[in-house]
Amino acid sequence: MTDVAHLENVTFSYGEQPAVTDVTLSIGAGEFLGLIGPNGSGKTTLLHLLLGLLEPDSGRIELFGQPVSSFDQGERIGYVSQGATDRAETMPVTVREVVRMGRFAHAGHSRLSEEDRTAVDAALATVDIVNLAERRIGSLSGGQRQRAYIARALASEADLLALDEPTVGVDAESRDAFYKLLASLNERGITIVLIEHDIGVVTDRADHIACLNTHLYHHGDTESFVESDALADAYGASGRIVQHHH
Repeated sequence: MTDVAHLENVTFSYGEQPAVTDVTLSIGAGEFLGLIGPNGSGKTTLLHLLLGLLEPDSGRIELFGQPVSSFDQGERIGYVSQGATDRAETMPVTVREVVRMGRFAHAGHSRLSEEDRTAVDAALATVDIVNLAERRIGSLSGGQRQRAYIARALASEADLLALDEPTVGVDAESRDAFYKLLASLNERGITIVLIEHDIGVVTDRADHIACLNTHLYHHGDTESFVESDALADAYGASGRIVQHHH
């Protein structure tokens, strides 16, 4: 299986404060990787390094077989950052316009083609928000906004979906539906990297787990993580898994 991403001996500090220390991991095509760890453990930093948004102090990072520093196929990545739904409140654009942004990498400076419009319509349908297409993004609920951002990534034909705590502030019913959507996208072959504070959700949904607290305490399939001591090691005695039943 081809690696979508590979990090080797990656270290990054904010000044004198280490955030990520000597992390090595690979993410295979089609994986659903849950990235977990205590608050302030370096999860978001690691995701930013993986996506090329930060440059490591040392180590090597590749995306789709290219050094991340020279990676220029941004349309292959869909990224929903922490707090993205909050920022949407001030955006004077419709849901369709947000999703259409996913086609800009394909259209370049040209006007959107019929193929582009079809891709936008298909993305809206996949995440089940066709009925919201003409609404202002700021008027939507948190869960609906997340679907709009996922649709934007689908419109760009992204191969990798990176999500940083996407369900913060989303009600339980919408959260469950959102994770069902992620599972269906993963079944279509899209690689997913998810940061989620609810460890039970991650162990239910992800097929691989990376457990981080500055250092990487575990990286492997979900079953081996559940059977390991990584959670207690990374979180201290407070770490425990609460299973969710769907």
